[in-house]
Amino acid sequence: MDSKPHYLLFIDGDWSEGSDGQVMTSQNPATGQDWATFACASRDDVDRAIATARRALNDPAWRDMTQTQRGKLLYRLAELVEQNAAEIARIETTDSGKLLAETASQTAYVGDYYRYYAGLADKIEGAVLPIDKPDMHVFTRREPIGVVVAIVPWNAQMFLTATKLGPALAAGCTVVLKASEIAPAPMFEFARLVEKAGFPKGVVSVITGDAENCAIPLTRHPDVDRIAFTGGPETARHVVRNSAENFAVTSLELGGKSPILVFEDADLDGASNGLIAGNFGASGQSCVAGTRGLVHRSVIEEVASRIEQKMKHAVIGDPLDAGTQIGPLCTAAQIRTIEKTLSAAVAGGAKVRFGGTPLDRPGNYMAPTLVECADADTETLKVEMFGPVMSLLPFDTEEEAIALANATPFGLGSGVFTENVARAHRVSSRLKAGICWVNTYRAVSPIAPFGGFDQSGYGREAGLEAIHDYTRTKTTWINTSDQPMANPFVMR
Repeated sequence: MDSKPHYLLFIDGDWSEGSDGQVMTSQNPATGQDWATFACASRDDVDRAIATARRALNDPAWRDMTQTQRGKLLYRLAELVEQNAAEIARIETTDSGKLLAETASQTAYVGDYYRYYAGLADKIEGAVLPIDKPDMHVFTRREPIGVVVAIVPWNAQMFLTATKLGPALAAGCTVVLKASEIAPAPMFEFARLVEKAGFPKGVVSVITGDAENCAIPLTRHPDVDRIAFTGGPETARHVVRNSAENFAVTSLELGGKSPILVFEDADLDGASNGLIAGNFGASGQSCVAGTRGLVHRSVIEEVASRIEQKMKHAVIGDPLDAGTQIGPLCTAAQIRTIEKTLSAAVAGGAKVRFGGTPLDRPGNYMAPTLVECADADTETLKVEMFGPVMSLLPFDTEEEAIALANATPFGLGSGVFTENVARAHRVSSRLKAGICWVNTYRAVSPIAPFGGFDQSGYGREAGLEAIHDYTRTKTTWINTSDQPMANPFVMR
């Protein structure tokens, strides 16, 4: 008897197989073995999900619900996520290889995002305008933008779902959530919580599938009003092209090659920890990974030595083990990308100080790697590898550090380590990045917006302004005069 779990699509409050019977298999990255299967959406399933979202948007059960009532549903969802965080985390770790310690804490914290937007649900306000016309009462109101397609990757799916679903539901939208076809299991577990929280049928659907049958029809669909996408730049280009078919408002949270600048006056232990967190946290599988370590020449050897000493004691192993500090990568393809990039870097004069090879064990394990770069053209400084590879490059002046940091088409995260407060303000203001951490790294909050510049995307998630991105403004003019409207052909 096959004991593998099998996940169904969640559409219109019901669970079903894909209409064409397509099924995909998910591998456990820690073992390389198949562990689960899941139904894949067809074009017909996509049409059905969008149609039910459109129907639910106009159904009195959701349309006429007060904003306060919607907020209460989000509060309930927050409670359910927190109550089930341990089980969802175990499933996510099995499916993606991320450390249980990280998936458990991240999933539990996600509850705060839903709670934050629950509190904002009945604070979406319009305004009365001091209009320049007599006898006119003019006001604005913010209405739900409509049907939202939210597309999330596998690497931080509970978190990235919350940053989209929370404000969308608080604003009164309906959502079709497209989970990555790589490791989608936790999204279907989450769908059970949406169902249990009591949202009306069709308000949230959760599907997955390949590009041809699922992602492309979703992003081109004429009944989609808003697309919220997190993923890679190449896929994002397709999303933008597809959105030309429906003129859906689109936001993109893409990848990065984030710089971490370490100045000579920095606390070197804290800076080393920041570089480790930015590169080896989540086994390097983070869009804000600080993979370009720019370190003042006078302290670069000391920083590299501290990192090397700390990493000698790093525990690599089963991600379900609480003592493990670095787990496997989600896919074998990531290892191939890393190997190719490292080979090009070494050929260009870079030195691999430690690591640099896959581990000889079952699963997708890559040794944590430190690269000493020959120059700014080193391949590891340009390619987003999504793995535990840190690159260090020296600089001599503040101006040079800023120039090196900004010499990239990306602009998502950045870090600055310095004890000089004036320098911290000066440098952070000049970095071309949507996020800048000073003397810390990878901190997040539902209160703080995040997003990128340039090829790291546009639009912001989290924070107060995000909820407005799921609304559109309606302006209403009311003639308060007791006289009939004047003859339009008589000009005054």
